[in-house]
Amino acid sequence: MTDYPAAGTAPQPAQHRGLLARLARARPTQPGEIYGVPGAGETRMLSIATIAALVFIWWLATTLGWVKPLFVPSPQAIVQSFITILRRGYTGEPLWVHVGISAARVFGAFLLACLVGIPLGLAMGVSPVMRGIFDPPIEFYRPIPPLAYLPLMIIWFGIGETSKVLLIFLSVFAPVALGARSGVRSAAIEQIHAAYSFGATRWQVLIRVILPSAMPEILTAMRIGIGFGWTTLVAAEMVAATSGIGYMVLSASQFLQTSIVIMGIIVIAAIAYVFDLLMRMLERRLVPWKGRM
Repeated sequence: MTDYPAAGTAPQPAQHRGLLARLARARPTQPGEIYGVPGAGETRMLSIATIAALVFIWWLATTLGWVKPLFVPSPQAIVQSFITILRRGYTGEPLWVHVGISAARVFGAFLLACLVGIPLGLAMGVSPVMRGIFDPPIEFYRPIPPLAYLPLMIIWFGIGETSKVLLIFLSVFAPVALGARSGVRSAAIEQIHAAYSFGATRWQVLIRVILPSAMPEILTAMRIGIGFGWTTLVAAEMVAATSGIGYMVLSASQFLQTSIVIMGIIVIAAIAYVFDLLMRMLERRLVPWKGRM
């Protein structure tokens, strides 16, 4: 029995069907691929090449004496400072102690900011009353640099750990809360009405509809917030600190130990970058649809 094409369609030769199959398999899966943007592998290679080029220029400038070692030490000096502090410590404390104390301050403040800021941001997004109460103070202090209210933290809470953690908390809290508030708008009103039509309560709509829709922006706000936390760390450890990466950087700068200063900056950047990679992995697992809509 002969198969005929469906009405309104033209017969397709075998080579055309093969071409269509190949085109379907080559369909872009990421928005950037539509415009010819390099894929993840090519982007990674470009990043590695850029870092290698910058390090080479740095090594060349210091080796040829274009800049004085007091201002820009050579990469070899940075590595030597790292090995020395790793073996002997700094101001009587091992390097891992300085790293652990700073990480505890930053991640403790970050966790507290997420526990407070995400529920408050969601409440501000769904309730005009909550938005009217909390939006003005958050928007008021958000653009103020942490160094501006550092003296108030010391006057109110002393020079102990409380003032340091609270200073970092305030720098992280605003972007997390505002990100959660903005994420509420990502929920489609049709989904909310459909949930109510099936008998869902307000709490169920918040947890099962609004929160998943807001999750991409919440995770992005968390990544931005932790960056502000590490930025504020040095300011938090300026006062009466005897340990921490920020303290080590500030103390070394007073004695013009530029290699230790740059080494501390690289350590902070490495920790922040590793955490950002973990947040990206978490983002791909929790919101795999992000960037594919």
